[in-house]
Amino acid sequence: MDQMINHAKNMMKFSIRKGFEQVKKKDLIVVREQIMKILGIGSRTQWCAYIRGTVEPRITRAQEIQRLFLDYGITDFYSEE
Repeated sequence: MDQMINHAKNMMKFSIRKGFEQVKKKDLIVVREQIMKILGIGSRTQWCAYIRGTVEPRITRAQEIQRLFLDYGITDFYSEE
């Protein structure tokens, strides 16, 4: 049991923070709104959970976010928290 708890604590979290930090200032609001729409979220608390990697998107949603980042010229977008 303790081993499972330690394993869970040591697992890496993947977040979209790295990609979002590369968005140009003029595009920040639009990109954030588009990502929130893709994720189906509406609150700042939920947004922060995805940015921090506490919650990870489903693969299909992650692929949509990836395409969005690519549209803005961002190619290195996932980080390990």
